[in-house]
Amino acid sequence: MGRKAGTGAEPMTIGEIISSVADGEASPVRIEAYDGSSFGPADCPLVVRMVSPEALQQFVLAPGDLGLARAYLTGSIEVDGVHPAAPHDIFGALEILRKKMAHKPDFATALRIAKSVGLKNVNPGVPVPEMEVMPPWRRALSGLQRHSKERDSKAVSYHYDVSNKFYEWVLGESMTYTCACYPNAEASLEEAQENKYRLVFDKLGLKAGDRLLDVGCGWGGMVRYAARRGVHAIGVTLSKEQAGWAQAEIEKQGLGEFAEVRLQDYRDVPEGQFDAISSIGITEHVGRDNYSAYFEKLRSLLKPGGLLLNHSITRPENSRTTKAGAFIDRYIFPDGELAGPSIISAEAENVGFETIHSENLRPHYAFTLRDWCKNLEAHWDEAVEEVGLPMAKLWGLYMGACQYGFETNVIQLHQFLLVNLDEDAGKPWTVPLRPWWEA
Repeated sequence: MGRKAGTGAEPMTIGEIISSVADGEASPVRIEAYDGSSFGPADCPLVVRMVSPEALQQFVLAPGDLGLARAYLTGSIEVDGVHPAAPHDIFGALEILRKKMAHKPDFATALRIAKSVGLKNVNPGVPVPEMEVMPPWRRALSGLQRHSKERDSKAVSYHYDVSNKFYEWVLGESMTYTCACYPNAEASLEEAQENKYRLVFDKLGLKAGDRLLDVGCGWGGMVRYAARRGVHAIGVTLSKEQAGWAQAEIEKQGLGEFAEVRLQDYRDVPEGQFDAISSIGITEHVGRDNYSAYFEKLRSLLKPGGLLLNHSITRPENSRTTKAGAFIDRYIFPDGELAGPSIISAEAENVGFETIHSENLRPHYAFTLRDWCKNLEAHWDEAVEEVGLPMAKLWGLYMGACQYGFETNVIQLHQFLLVNLDEDAGKPWTVPLRPWWEA
């Protein structure tokens, strides 16, 4: 256990600084610092090791999750007790530790902490991982408007054009990068993803001969599922890697008569009068200020009485900012935004949709991320060789954090089934009176 702060004027060790703001109870994680000091039980299975002064500098320059990510990805912090592909367990421990750091030191101790950290640890030249994107204000200065077509294309490409081989290892056979729907707790990832497509297909009431548009189609899983059942399906994505892989898979499976995936912004789709639209994981990229235009565009592509299934990550309430945290914005989804479920449904209804059904699949996304982490761990050596150690570590960190977030209700996943109401209110209602699909 690190020493408690003394009364002398000598600089404090890292262990003493942490101990001075802790509540005094046993820590769920041990911290070992480069100066030889430590905090936490010696026998703790989870160990965070600060191996160089750069770790402290990262925290000083970017307090919170951004500094932690930088330190971890550059190697100035190492973690023992968990595999880098699945560091889920450490997030719970770190959250408990964060809550423990609520003790306010007295004035003399606070002054000693400030002197001990000192200007030597405020070094703007500390290296930043290569994959980190510029902050939002610099993106704005680049001249591209937030959520313009060009800027959205760059943001999507940053995240999805990593390596199709890498995604095959992580996502598994379905190549589906959205929340699965587990029919039971023992179901495999592949069974759950197939069940998710079945659920979307059934909710949309699709049948052979219908026309489906899948916006933000990823690697085309929904498009192929529908095409195999005689539905004419078009998918659009802003990722070149996704479009190329998906179209090749369509040809490989002999589905060209029914399926097509394009490199295209959903705002540029020229067709209309679709029987149904599926939007699985695109709302997160649209931007809060653009929800109205987004739903208005999708409504314009549907025939009267057509159905939209909107599937997206959501906040657990509707009052918080929609902006993503610094780590997610700079490393995972640049310009990504999340809103509460009531905000999303209200925006859809304000342009003329009516909500038929909504449900929260939050536990299912925790299971999905758990299985993606298992896949990454199983293919860890190949993944590191394919994309490099920092990128592989980034994905383990990101997926482990998200799994913890879904488990603890920091984020949710909602599906909304919406109908494009006919402008002539006198026409008869065409949707069945009760849900017609199996859960």
